[in-house]
Amino acid sequence: MTMDFGIALPSMLDSWKTVKRAEELGLSHAWFYDTQMLSPDIFVTMALAADKTSRIKLGMGVMVPTNRIAPVAANGLASLNKLAPGRIIFGVGTGFTARNTMGLGPMRLTEMREYIRVVRELLSGNMVEWECEGARRKIRFLNPEGFINITDRIPLHISAFAPKARKLTAEIADGWMTFSSSVPRAIHEAGELAKSCEALGRAPRSLYRTVFALGCVLGEKESAASARAKAQAGPMSVVFLHGLVEATLGLNLPPEILPVLESYRKQHATYQPADARYLQMHTMHLLGVRPEEEKFLSPEFIAATTFTATAPELRDRIRALGAAGYDQFVVQLVPGHESALEDWARVFESV
Repeated sequence: MTMDFGIALPSMLDSWKTVKRAEELGLSHAWFYDTQMLSPDIFVTMALAADKTSRIKLGMGVMVPTNRIAPVAANGLASLNKLAPGRIIFGVGTGFTARNTMGLGPMRLTEMREYIRVVRELLSGNMVEWECEGARRKIRFLNPEGFINITDRIPLHISAFAPKARKLTAEIADGWMTFSSSVPRAIHEAGELAKSCEALGRAPRSLYRTVFALGCVLGEKESAASARAKAQAGPMSVVFLHGLVEATLGLNLPPEILPVLESYRKQHATYQPADARYLQMHTMHLLGVRPEEEKFLSPEFIAATTFTATAPELRDRIRALGAAGYDQFVVQLVPGHESALEDWARVFESV
């Protein structure tokens, strides 16, 4: 079994330093979150990383179509591709963080499909009809030579959790992305994706599969609720609760999580302003843990919702993911704790 390993990063202006170190350590990918209400612009941060590295692939994890018109997205991708030829990945999804931070739910799949069509046609150098302001208009890049790069192909990876999204992924994408907190769930999702591919007559192995996680590499006797574990893994645990409260995560929850969720619902009801509680809830989303959320971070809850374990245990989990068909394992690094990359690199070396 051979797997690729990557890091995911909230898009920060100094993220390139961590990406450069990941490249030095032999990691294959760096993925950037496109969260306009939380962190700097993804095209700026990816451009910096592209300029400072030479081999590592740089992906969007993910861009949300409603937040940027298709010609602008295509231009941004082609511009990045000029800086890092053949190293850019067009990652796209219907939206979780990027839309929820503005009080919006996921976009419609039909709209995402059309958006992807326009972007890909432009990146192929074609003229394409694009609907804007109630009319369909023909558009194309007018001066691509020398300014942008539409020669090196940019692969499409789709983040998909629901059946219809998996079907779309199997139909049009080069790769699939998912975010998981447990091996059994990740294995189940990989199996469901394989069924979607087979239903369309596509070989499942032809679709590159990436699984994202947050967690902490524990010392031999370190608790999952140590200060270090809370800092590195805790942001995922509370985001797990965010998704459940907003009904964007449809999960069969284990009984031990239900009391935690109910307690969080009561806290969520106190957030202000009352007509926009998402503003308080998503502050520091995947960036850290707010003081009022720390009480939910029991060792049991962290262990159940993140990849937090000792190095040998984590290696076993990652091997199981590889055996289930995943091509890449990605760990998100929390701002201020980028040094965790060294711990994870040692884990990856022995998988």
